[in-house]
Amino acid sequence: MSRLREKYIKEVIPSLVKEFDYKNIMEVPRLERVILNMGLGEAIHNIKILDSAVEELALIAAQRPVITRAKRSIASFKVREGMPIGCMVTLRRERMYCFLDKLFNVNLPRVRDFRGLSDKSFDGRGNYSLGIREHIIFPEINYDTIDKVKGLNITIVTTARTDIEARFLLERLGILFRR
Repeated sequence: MSRLREKYIKEVIPSLVKEFDYKNIMEVPRLERVILNMGLGEAIHNIKILDSAVEELALIAAQRPVITRAKRSIASFKVREGMPIGCMVTLRRERMYCFLDKLFNVNLPRVRDFRGLSDKSFDGRGNYSLGIREHIIFPEINYDTIDKVKGLNITIVTTARTDIEARFLLERLGILFRR
């Protein structure tokens, strides 16, 4: 069992029950999945960028990503329906906890001038999204082998019904929010 999951079971669940007066342990919000997404608009012109992004995302997530394709054609962007435009991976259970533990304790503190994450990135239903401009903050990525610095979107999906419950859950798990 990962460190973060152990922390969730031993510390976070009792504090959430105490804070929100849950009658049943199954009411307590929990992490459902984490989605990592790399959108690559320049993959239209250079398909090798997409191949390197798939390899790098596989290193970051420890799971093989899926190539995402355009849903509809957009002439002004020179995109046709079905063209590969990015890659994504969904992490659940143990891999999700390992990834988030690494993200909170190793990767985010490596960001220059990191003062915490914005608390305005909740979607109203208890899910949190954040963007990373440089994927080189992950120690798995060898800086010498990358051809281009890419961005990365991370979405943390919880079972919380409100943003307040989700924020409380994520704060107890170790995310630093700006005040």
